[in-house]
Amino acid sequence: MGVVRQPRWYEEGEEPDYRFTLANERTFLAWLRTALALTAGAVGLTQLVPAFPSAGLRTGLAALLAVTGTLLATFAYRRWARVQRAMRNSRPLPADRLPALAGGVAALVGAVVLIVVLVSAR
Repeated sequence: MGVVRQPRWYEEGEEPDYRFTLANERTFLAWLRTALALTAGAVGLTQLVPAFPSAGLRTGLAALLAVTGTLLATFAYRRWARVQRAMRNSRPLPADRLPALAGGVAALVGAVVLIVVLVSAR
């Protein structure tokens, strides 16, 4: 096995308290779990849920979940690195739009599914 090469910024500043580094890593892993859950939700929606009355709605929601899961997984490392770099350089933690994006998509999908369920129950 080869040696893992650290990013250049890893030599900047000072090593943060390991508890903060590990907390940042746990947050990164939580983002990955959320991304996997969104992707699994997309698979479940297309494979296990009967077709919605509106053609293409089920596929559209599943695609939205899959795209959001993919973006979340993609940007999770970037977010981890930005926070790590800020901690190493004693700077404020960077603002992030990922929570708003993930929450907004989950709320949108949930609202559409709720509407479909209520309309179908009539």
